[in-house]
Formats: sequence, structure tokens, C-alpha cells
Amino acid sequence: MLARKRPSGITFIGPGTRIEGNLHAEGGVRVDGTVRGSLFVEGDLEVAPTGRIEGEEVRARNVIINGEVKARVLAEGKLVLTKTGRLEGDISAKALDIEAGAVFVGRSVTGEVPALEAPAHEEG
Repeated sequence: MLARKRPSGITFIGPGTRIEGNLHAEGGVRVDGTVRGSLFVEGDLEVAPTGRIEGEEVRARNVIINGEVKARVLAEGKLVLTKTGRLEGDISAKALDIEAGAVFVGRSVTGEVPALEAPAHEEG
């Protein structure tokens, strides 16, 4: 059986740092600054209270939002929106936890996504 490669290493985007453009990371990412673009993270993503992301899409294994995100968010596992977090965008995640006080504007889809089935043919 093939083992899934576990991402290693963490990329820190410090306070006062601004990145414009898409970011791809093999490990985890913590955003304390600003990212204007899409993020594709193989590990976990944490947006600190001072962190801000504005882009088309954010993908990660698990996502914790303490800051502000304006993007569509796709989490393979769990997405946590803490009481200091603000998310404007649609969510797709296996599990979703929104704390009291958090702000969420968008739509959410949670749970296992079933495989698409071929439509049944009617015999006439």
C-alpha cells in the first residue's frame, strides 16, 4: 500500500509582510501578514488574528482562521473559524467549526462528498 507523503516544514508570513500572487507550499503555512492571491497548501493553514488573505481560492488540509479571509476555502479535513475570525466566501470542508462571535458570509458544504453516479437510463 502506498503511504501518503506527509508535508513537512512551516512557512511563516510575518506581520507587516505582504505577498501579491499565488502561494504554493508543501508544508504548513501561518499567515500573520497579508496575502493577495490564491494559496495552495499541502499541510495545515493558520491565519493569525493579524493575518489577511484576499484571493480567488484557498486550499489546505486543515484551516484555522483567526484573522480575515476573502476567498473560496476548500479544506480536506476541518475548517475552524474562531471568535476573532472573519470569512467572506464559500466553504467546502469535511468538518466545520464556527465559534460564537465569528463572522461568516457565504455558503458551506460539509461532510463526505459522494462520488458522482451515472444517471439511470429509462427503458421505454
